[in-house]
Formats: sequence, C-alpha cells, structure tokens
Amino acid sequence: MYHFIINPNASGGKGSKVWQRVEKELSRRGIEYEAYLTRESGDAKKKAAELTDGRKEPFTIVAVGGDGTVNEVVDGLLSSGPVTLGYVPAGSGNDLARSLRLPKKPEKCLQKILNAGNRKLLDYGIIAYGERSGHRRFMVSSGIGMDAAVCEEIHRLRAKKGIGKVHLNRWRYLVIGVRQLWKAKPVKGYLLLDGTKKVEFDHIYFVSAHIHPYEGGGFKFAPDADPCDGKLTLRVIHQDRKLLLVPILLGALRGSRKNYRGSRIYSCQEAEIHVERPMPVHMDGESCMRQQEIQLRCIPRKVRMIV
Repeated sequence: MYHFIINPNASGGKGSKVWQRVEKELSRRGIEYEAYLTRESGDAKKKAAELTDGRKEPFTIVAVGGDGTVNEVVDGLLSSGPVTLGYVPAGSGNDLARSLRLPKKPEKCLQKILNAGNRKLLDYGIIAYGERSGHRRFMVSSGIGMDAAVCEEIHRLRAKKGIGKVHLNRWRYLVIGVRQLWKAKPVKGYLLLDGTKKVEFDHIYFVSAHIHPYEGGGFKFAPDADPCDGKLTLRVIHQDRKLLLVPILLGALRGSRKNYRGSRIYSCQEAEIHVERPMPVHMDGESCMRQQEIQLRCIPRKVRMIV
C-alpha cells in the first residue's frame, strides 16, 4: 500500500498541480493508494506519526511537496524499520531532489517509486536548541546566521501574503540573499566538533551543517557531503570584509570546489555552535527562530528511501 502525504501549497500551489498529475497516473495504472492533503504546517508530521505508530508490516510513504514536506515526514516517523520513503518534488528549492538526482517530471518519479527503484539507507541530522525544544530532525541541512536569515525572511513573506501565494525560484532566493547580505553583521563564536576540537572565529556570517550538498535552492555549500557516510559537513563563512563574501556565494551557486579565503569546511559526527548574540536558525529551510547555541548530530543510515 502506498500512502501519499501531499502539500498542495508547496511552491505557491505547485504541489496541487503535481499531485493532480500523479493522481491521474495512479488511476491509469490501477494502483491502490491513500492520499492525505496537508492544510497547515505540522500536518505532514502528524500524519507520518499516525501511519508509523506501532506499524510492523512494510509499507511506503510518498511525500509530494518541497524539502519542508519531506522534513516533516521524517521528523514524524515513530519507527523507521518497516517504512520506505518515496519523494515527488514539488517545492521551490528541491535541494534533496537535486542531491538524489530525482527526475523533474512527476510521472517519472512515480515510476521509480512503483518499480521500487534503487533503495538507499540515508543519514539524517538532529538539531537541538533552547531549553525546552527537545530535538528536531533534518534531511538536507541546518544552519545559523545569514543563510537562516534568508529562511526567516521567506517565512515572514509567506505569513504576510499567505502560504499558498508565494512562489520562490532560485533567483528569488538569490535576491533575498543579496538583501540579507547587505543587512548582515558578523559575530564572534566557536564550534566544538565531536566534543574535542574547538575552533574560534571573530567574524562569523553563517555556519551551515549538511547531510546533502545543497541548500537554498541550489547553492552547493558542501560539495563533498555524502548522505551515507554518517558525518555532518560543516561550512563556516567568516570574513572581516563583507564584499569578500560575494565570490564565495557565487562560487556556491556555480557548485565550485575552490578553496575561498574566509571559508572553512569540517567533517564530524556531532557539533556545537555558540555565537555571542542570537542569530536566525533554520533546518531544511524552516525557521527555528533566533538562538545563541545549537547542537547538531548525524544519525547514520536510518532513512530507507527510493532514489
């Protein structure tokens, strides 16, 4: 049995259109399925928890939406044992789909899912912050600073205009990123890697922690990130001159592996990030408000996914 969790509002209503195409193909093939359309943030997580609570027989959950929809589904799983995940991308950024090289056409994604395709056991991350937050999972990336400020602005934009009315393509991400770069102010802070290695910085603009290489709709901040190696890849962007951030950001947009001044990359299983004043935080593009300290951890090869 296939269980579809659909975000119809993904990418300004694109999710609804993609689901119509998928539903038509399911009917044509005579496939038995159940569908659940989300109405608000958190619905996908609740449905994933409901589907996996006490479930012992193998079954498949298919997320139709963006990275945020997959994030909620993974965050809601109560048991990863018998569950296989499928994904039909319909979001703005689609960084997970880009990393996994999923087809752009919904029908081809569905074909992979119905044919069981290749299945991989993928890592996921955990972020903890605040005294009462507990923890939340992420599939693609998490971060603190300027990249999260972009997510924070997008969140405000959606709240103002209505979640189903905002379409964000790569270039709109870039425009918002330029605006946040203009407003950004660096901060002192440090990283503690695997509980032993402490690295201090005087001018942090952002730190991104990756399971997959991309974030922000195609910015390749972690070119060598491997979603099956049990490690986080951390990218620290630090500069005393703001203009020197421009080539770093353009290089990430192009997918460059160049070793830029003011950019450091680390690999670890766990990390703590401390900054001297609260900064925006995100996980898979979803805002986690402003924090001064976050803890990150990689959980190796626990998500079975059709790729």
